[in-house]
Amino acid sequence: MVVTDDSSPSSFVQYGIDDKPPLPTALLLGAQHYLTMVGANIAVPLILAGVLGMPGDVVPRFVGTFFVVSGIATLMQTTFGNRYPIVQGAPFSMLAPAIAVIGVVQATDPVGPAWQTALLQLQGAIIVAAAVEVLVGYFGLLGRVRKFISPVVIAPTIALIGLSLFSVPQVTSATNNWWLLGLTLALIVLFSQYLDTAHPAFKLFPVLLGVIVSYVIAAVLSVTGVIAAGAPGFVNLQSVASAPAFMPIYPFQWGFAGGAGTMEVALPVVGTVAFGIPQFTTSFIIGMLAGVAASMVESFGDYHAVARLSGVGAPSKRRINHGIGMEGLMNIFSATMGGSGSTSYSENIGAIGLTGVASRYVVQVGAALMLVMGFVGYFGQLIATIPGPIVGGLYIAMFGQIVAVGLSNLKYVDLDSSRNIFIIGVAMFAGLAIPAYMGNVGSAEAFRQGMSQVAIVGEVLGTQLVADTIFVIGSTGMAVGGLFAFFFDNTIEGTRVERGLEEWEDTVEEDGEFTSMFDRLRDDSTTAD
Repeated sequence: MVVTDDSSPSSFVQYGIDDKPPLPTALLLGAQHYLTMVGANIAVPLILAGVLGMPGDVVPRFVGTFFVVSGIATLMQTTFGNRYPIVQGAPFSMLAPAIAVIGVVQATDPVGPAWQTALLQLQGAIIVAAAVEVLVGYFGLLGRVRKFISPVVIAPTIALIGLSLFSVPQVTSATNNWWLLGLTLALIVLFSQYLDTAHPAFKLFPVLLGVIVSYVIAAVLSVTGVIAAGAPGFVNLQSVASAPAFMPIYPFQWGFAGGAGTMEVALPVVGTVAFGIPQFTTSFIIGMLAGVAASMVESFGDYHAVARLSGVGAPSKRRINHGIGMEGLMNIFSATMGGSGSTSYSENIGAIGLTGVASRYVVQVGAALMLVMGFVGYFGQLIATIPGPIVGGLYIAMFGQIVAVGLSNLKYVDLDSSRNIFIIGVAMFAGLAIPAYMGNVGSAEAFRQGMSQVAIVGEVLGTQLVADTIFVIGSTGMAVGGLFAFFFDNTIEGTRVERGLEEWEDTVEEDGEFTSMFDRLRDDSTTAD
């Protein structure tokens, strides 16, 4: 367990990155980490299932696939990637191009089940786009940008990660169940801030306790009829009982629908299995590259946030490169399974701030738990019944924490400098305003049509490559704010001390401090020899 003085950035950390709590404790802590990202990891497959027109009996398997992918991707990232205690899950940044791909495919009236045809095209686009991410990571392209980034850039970028979800329906819907949302938030605050010294369980498990208590109350009120079916906060326990006990989840699994792109293979023991072969279309690949680019920018900010909350130095370029490279590999894996990609999740970073649990081992135990439970139909359906208001209470607690973590990087910056104040203010405002504008435009296709009508350069701006890239990145608040801050911070004159680089660079780990799994295996074999 980490013990530091109060002045240390890790003074609140209960379990450091290399600490290993007892397994029973680690199981609960790992489940808590995953509870914080349940809303997002279920929202993405449910949104895609709706757009695809996927049959209802297939949806639980689709949701389970995302949890299996999340578990494997998290284990790979924490073991072979950047080795930070950060959960991997389905990215929102790739949702916009995914929906665009699905819309175009279904508009062509494909042969066979339209949802299967669109999903196979989506798989192919992600595989190729993710291969580019692998090259960017392992060839060190993103890490080389590291020297141009100061706290003036990092602060608004991380803060906008947290602010990106302030307007989600689970928080701002006019018909929301506010007392249930308030109860969830109040319980998390009570356990983490007021009762944290009363018992270790309150400090370590505030999210888990808050969600369980709120869920039980909502379930009782739903069963007794106080909360009506279909109302915000309703828990449909009957859907859990009717879910399948086991779901077969395997690579290229969507061939069972029997549409175009299906290949049947006779295998020993199991017999004939139908595999869905991913399809590759250039225009779809180009559009998906924009989503992958936004995902890389988001992960760059996440790495800095988790390092700060874990009480360790800012990530070296070598650690960043390994992280991005592994995310690319896991994106490819996700696509082969029929998912929509994988990226670092901001939600569990907020959980580190609330609980002080930054253990890599805890996240790995939680990932293994999710990997197993992803095959259990009851589990996927149970998670899906968590009411939106409870998820909204989680979001307020988790993402508010991330906003504060981002702004805390300004401790290194000269805030008496009008230059810095200007950059931070404009970056924050742009990071909120431009995504709101993109949301009002409505879709990548509508934006593309508008760009094509721009005088003189409309033919270029209206192409799918340019328009979709601008739309996806412009829809991601932290990408917009980060790019604004990056441009101004490197073009407006300012001293290194003014920008906070002198003091901040003292906290950045050296490349030699990060040892990948490959380094350790090589060292072990050398020692053995």
